Amino acid sequence: MVRMTTTTTATDSTVVGFDKVTKAYGDVRAVDGLTLALRPGETVALLGPNGAGKSTTLDLLLGLRSADSGTVSVFGTSPREAIVAGRVGAMLQSGGLMDEVTVAELVRLARALHPRPYPVSDVLARAGITQIAHRKVNKLSGGQAQRVRFALATAGDSDLIVLDEPTTGMDVSARQAFWATMREQADQGRTVLFATHYLEEADAIADRVLVLHRGRLLADGTAAEIKAKAGARRISFDLPAGQADEPRLRGLPYLTRIDVSGRTVRIQSTDADATVHALYGLGLRPRNLEVTGLGLEQAFVAITSAQEAKQQS
Repeated sequence: MVRMTTTTTATDSTVVGFDKVTKAYGDVRAVDGLTLALRPGETVALLGPNGAGKSTTLDLLLGLRSADSGTVSVFGTSPREAIVAGRVGAMLQSGGLMDEVTVAELVRLARALHPRPYPVSDVLARAGITQIAHRKVNKLSGGQAQRVRFALATAGDSDLIVLDEPTTGMDVSARQAFWATMREQADQGRTVLFATHYLEEADAIADRVLVLHRGRLLADGTAAEIKAKAGARRISFDLPAGQADEPRLRGLPYLTRIDVSGRTVRIQSTDADATVHALYGLGLRPRNLEVTGLGLEQAFVAITSAQEAKQQS
């Protein structure tokens, strides 16, 4: 069963608490009565389609915006108090970097602002930017700039690390190294919250996944629980030439999605057994038949699409 946190309340062990938080821009509610709680040591992925309210949620958590109603707490205090105390490190996708300074100079500045700074050499090494420490910031590639932002977020000993699309612009090896570092942070008891469009990262890294939709918490659970919540399975098979007739196949029961490419058919069904039984009932003889669970990406699409359909009906 997927945990739904609409009744969660903050306690002394709560790292982040949202209690019926609402934030609107004109007639648009970017965050709509959001209630959730993050606990120590969790690695949490924040997912949602464009316009779901992810960036606004992070802005509220970091005190960059104020809620219209409800309360946001971080370690039992206001976001601003927690940040001033050095308990929060943040890496924002939209965060600008100072030009005409070196990477090392920027890291030293971040250390000077943190009450519990790490040595410069450690910060540079952790972010994988030791080799570019003397390079001007405005001469960095996109992936290098992202690693510098990560260095700034982890320049001191913070208990909560907030990451907004942290691996955008990084190549595969850099992304792998980044997440290895974040696993180390979580293993040391820190809470990590990250928003991402790379759903395979959420599947592989997060021990908890939050799905936002139009500012509301649609699902909350492990990646496995989110997949189960989608209530569908994938069926793929090959048919002899001329038998992959899409209009005919669309009549199969419990179908939620179908894709026909040549002789290969890929479908999603909320009752795979009944769908496969009906497939044989049509007199078809599929080859290479496979029935598997949805990946997190397919489950995410299924859950949000179902919610869209429900709201439009």
